[in-house]
Amino acid sequence: MSTQEIVNRCQALFDDLDFTAIKEWKDAEPGRKAIGYMPVYVPREIIHAAGMLPVGIMGGGDQLEVIHGDAYYQSYICRIPRSTIELGVTGRLDSLDGMLFPSICDVIRNLSGMWKMMFKDKYVRYFDAPQNYDDEVGGKFYIEELNHLRNDLAKLAGREVTDDDIRNSIAIYNENREAINELYQFRAEKPWKALSAEVYLVVRAGMVLPPEEHTKLVRDYIAAADAEDRPLRDNCRVVVSGVFCEQPPIGLIKSIEMAGCYIVDDDFMLVTRWLLDAVPTDGDPVKNLADAFLHYSNETAAKYVDKKENKGVYLVDSVRNNAAEGVIFAAPSFCDPALLDRPMLQHALANQNIPYTAFKYAENSGQMQPIREQAGTFADSIKLWSA
Repeated sequence: MSTQEIVNRCQALFDDLDFTAIKEWKDAEPGRKAIGYMPVYVPREIIHAAGMLPVGIMGGGDQLEVIHGDAYYQSYICRIPRSTIELGVTGRLDSLDGMLFPSICDVIRNLSGMWKMMFKDKYVRYFDAPQNYDDEVGGKFYIEELNHLRNDLAKLAGREVTDDDIRNSIAIYNENREAINELYQFRAEKPWKALSAEVYLVVRAGMVLPPEEHTKLVRDYIAAADAEDRPLRDNCRVVVSGVFCEQPPIGLIKSIEMAGCYIVDDDFMLVTRWLLDAVPTDGDPVKNLADAFLHYSNETAAKYVDKKENKGVYLVDSVRNNAAEGVIFAAPSFCDPALLDRPMLQHALANQNIPYTAFKYAENSGQMQPIREQAGTFADSIKLWSA
């Protein structure tokens, strides 16, 4: 397949707010179930091991007019709960048999409670994560959480979820993460060949496709993009930070690139890159997943870190490792985790003389010109003053 054919397929999946791909996957084999999850991180391996399809629900984006959702939430919070409610009450998520809400913020916690009240016939769980990274404290807690989820999904599936099932799923997701890491590495090395709007759509396709199918899609895109002759532009290289939950409009990503910036790293759909190394497939698979979260997961604003001196280290490392020249902080309006961490992250960048700029957005941002102008001014300042 050509690059354009792959991107067109991913764009169609992105545009389909009726989640037809999920319905087709379920219809292909009677009895199949799909479990939705909100962004950031959930242990998708457990869902997959239960024979179910993990489905990333990233809000309604800029295509969805929110009418019902606004009646459930106040205006001074981010938009993602309102658009997710809109997807639910309009029947677009009827193909899901359950929803997981990870512990990212109070808004998502409240959304899980709202979901329980509104969809009483569905499985709903607020999935908590440890804030203590000691194996004997946070480790034991997280193993209990994973086993609770495992048992719940076993009841829903009507069969046991065995250790071998989980080991097999771990191996499949290890390969998927490896492919996505290859894609990010390819973009960092040749950003003119792998445009970030395309990379975003390719990774986003993994929110609705089985991981085995998505892994092949990612590698097909890398091969097709590498073979394509695209012009190298005099763009500056930037890292985009703060976009781990409510996702940006595609137009925002394109606007940053059109302004003269190559995005060489980001935290879009962090669930796909949360774990930084392969999870072992031998031994106790649940403990292995817990150890992975505790000891080699991403240090970002989406994760509680008790050592404040660590704040910003991952971002500085990202700049260095990807030969970036600056950072663009893009956070959804009213996103507490991103906006509360931003001063500490900016301080870490300033200590290393790394330039940055910042703005806020909503998933339905309609006017991109101010963002393009700000990103363009930032790119010009880097070119003028970086020497």
